[in-house]
Order: sequence, then C-alpha cells, then structure tokens
Amino acid sequence: EMECREQRKQLHSRLSLPTNRPMLRSSFALGAEGSRAPTIPGLLRDVHLGLPPPGVKGGSVSLVQGAYEYYHYMQWTGHGQHRKPYNDAGWGCAYRSLMSIISWYRLQSYTTFLNPTHYEIQKRLVDNCGQPVDDLLGKKQWLGSQDVSLFLGDALGVSCKFLECPSGDDVAANARTLAHHFETQGTPVMIGGGELAFTLLGVDFNANSGNARFLIMDPHYVGPDDISQIQPKWVGWKSQDSLTHLGTKLFHKDKHYNLCLPQRPSCI
Repeated sequence: EMECREQRKQLHSRLSLPTNRPMLRSSFALGAEGSRAPTIPGLLRDVHLGLPPPGVKGGSVSLVQGAYEYYHYMQWTGHGQHRKPYNDAGWGCAYRSLMSIISWYRLQSYTTFLNPTHYEIQKRLVDNCGQPVDDLLGKKQWLGSQDVSLFLGDALGVSCKFLECPSGDDVAANARTLAHHFETQGTPVMIGGGELAFTLLGVDFNANSGNARFLIMDPHYVGPDDISQIQPKWVGWKSQDSLTHLGTKLFHKDKHYNLCLPQRPSCI
C-alpha cells in the first residue's frame, strides 16, 4: 500500500475525494474482502442497527462511523485459528472490546491487521510495551484502558486520548466531549471502570438539559450470536443508572472510570 501512496494521493485530488482517509486501497477492490471478512462463524457486524430511538428529549445523536464487529465472552479467540469457544468469562471483557476496536480499523481499511488471540495480546504488551511478564503472560488477567492504548499504538500505529472520570457522574458530565469524539473521530471507545469494561458506540445528548444516554456494546454476553438475544440488553441505549449484568449501575458515582478514545489516522 505504501508503494502506491503517491498514485492514490493524485487520484484523491483528481476525484475530489477526502485526503484524510483510505478510499482507494486494494482492500476496497470488488472481490477483495480478504482480511476484511469475518473468519469466526456467525460473527455479527454493526449490532446497534435496528435499535429503537434512545429517547432523550431534544437530544442529538452522535454515533460510531463505519462498520465494526461484535466480540464477546466465549467466542473463538483471535481470527479463527483456534476453532472452539474460548472461556474468558470473568476476565476477558477488555480483550473483546479491543478486538472490536481493531475490527473497526480493519473494516475501514486503515489496516490489514487480523484480530489477535488473548495470548497474542498479552505477548505484544509484554514484549513491546513493557508490561511485566510474570503478571500478565498466560494469565487470566484483566486489561485496562492504558493496555488497550499501548496495544493499538504498537500494533496499528494508532494514537489514543484518554478521558479520566473519578466518578460515574463525570462520565455523564462528559457527554458533550464524547459526542465530539464520535462526530470528529468516529471510532468505538473502550470504557474501563471497577471490574468491568464496555465498548461505547455513541451518545444521545441534550446540550441544554445535560441529559444523555449511552450506546453500550457489552462484551460480557455469553450466548449465541443471535441479534434477537443481544438487543437491547447487551447492545442498547443505557442511562447512567442502567444496571449491568452484575446488578450494579453502569456508571456508579463511587467508581473510577478511564475511557480510551482511539483516534482516526489521517492517511490515504
């Protein structure tokens, strides 16, 4: 792809195409699904489509831009090289959120990087990102938003911003910032807080009242890839006080949350 960059640049200019995102790479060719095609049977894409309106009176909806895949507990790990369910229930939620984020970059043709296994994620963090081998490699160890950022930076060359929220109330208070992220970057956001991780796909925000709802994609789901069983409990519009599968509030005032906001590369 790099060898053809100048030629693509000329074509983008000649065809009045955007100069900050891929549109003429080989992966866009007809019949060239290749690395963009899901390799795990039944893997779902764009699971927010078809949801009812979020319902914030006078709100404005800002959403993820582009396709992504839904990864959750008990699916195969990686991109299909291990053909059996991988039991990461109770510890693998951030890994699955990371996989969904990687799929967004792949499906937008920013990368051809295939989704890694849990072990491959750990190994890259240890080998290339300075994470301690004894605490992580081969262990059922949670990841945080910093780990997600380190992996994306090393594997994809993607930079990330962070939104630190000392309280769940601060997540809701930052709805305007999150709306701006989806409008300008359009990437899925990883949310880490307490013992749980989620993927944020959008917000519905009323700038006058401050009311907001959050489009949550929950990686803690353990059932089949059946959209009728996933919407709206596991992928749906939630309020700050909506309950998780553990019966706790989504954004609890006494919990600390750190949000990883991956940035969209400016490239063709």
